[in-house]
Amino acid sequence: MAAPLVQPLSPTRPGVSPRAAAVVGAGLNLVLALGKLLAGIVGNSHALVADAVESLSDLIGSVILVGGLQIAHRPPDENHPYGHGKAEAVAGLIVSGLLLGAGVWIAISSVHEIRTPHSMPEPWTLIVLVVVVLVKEGMFRWALRISRRTGSGAVEVDAWHHRADAITSVAAFVGIAIALLGRKWGHADIPWEAADDWAALFAAAIIIFNAYTLLRIPLHDLMDAASPADMDRVVGPAKAVAQSVAGVRLVEKIRTRKSGTGYFLDMHVQVDPLMPVKDAHAIGGLVRSRVRAEVDAVRDVLIHVEPAEGVDASGSGGVPPTPAVRAP
Repeated sequence: MAAPLVQPLSPTRPGVSPRAAAVVGAGLNLVLALGKLLAGIVGNSHALVADAVESLSDLIGSVILVGGLQIAHRPPDENHPYGHGKAEAVAGLIVSGLLLGAGVWIAISSVHEIRTPHSMPEPWTLIVLVVVVLVKEGMFRWALRISRRTGSGAVEVDAWHHRADAITSVAAFVGIAIALLGRKWGHADIPWEAADDWAALFAAAIIIFNAYTLLRIPLHDLMDAASPADMDRVVGPAKAVAQSVAGVRLVEKIRTRKSGTGYFLDMHVQVDPLMPVKDAHAIGGLVRSRVRAEVDAVRDVLIHVEPAEGVDASGSGGVPPTPAVRAP
């Protein structure tokens, strides 16, 4: 058998699976959320409390993502002949919505805190935020690599969720630092403690924008939209494999439908119009089996066999249409 034309994108490829990445992310989000919440309350930092709320939304999102990926890997059944892969996109959509909700809540809370006098944050909260930023940025890079290797849109959403958390922590660090430095060296009449709240408001704006951007990833999958990435990963390699099969004159068109980390293809191939139906059907079956074997992201292929244009039995053109066949 020929070597695969593209690197495998399925969870069977060596490395951490999307589900494992989601479980690790959920565990880290729980630890970080509790740590930031405690530090924010004790250290008088609204930005840190807001950051903890964002991490709690991360935690809920990771739990939903684990459930979505668990459902997505169920095999096809009578009611779901294409499998359950869309559950991954639904989970990603919910996670993006949670991130949007967290951003709105933080924005409203920040405005309230700006208008309400409160105590100055404690200096040691800066150390907590440095640790959080380092951990979250590391989680972002790790999860993003897994999403690109497996083609998992839900894990990509979760990865950017980690990045959003790191950004809010950076904003909280800047706000607390300004508040502390301003109180020590700035004008005494300026309410420097509000810098902490302005940082939380800035972070909320970033979170809302990030959530809006991330919503497009699962919506892309749910609406069966084709992307340049689909062309590189699947369409181009599948077309090359099909055209290498003996008897295929032309691959007329290919349509893709993404479900989870896998793809379903509708492929139109042209063959000799004088060929017996049995032989044309066999070529369609060979194309299907070769594409599934050599392009690992492809779960199944529906082959539509058509006569090559320009020739009929009399050699004068006008070939009657050949019915579509489903390769075995």
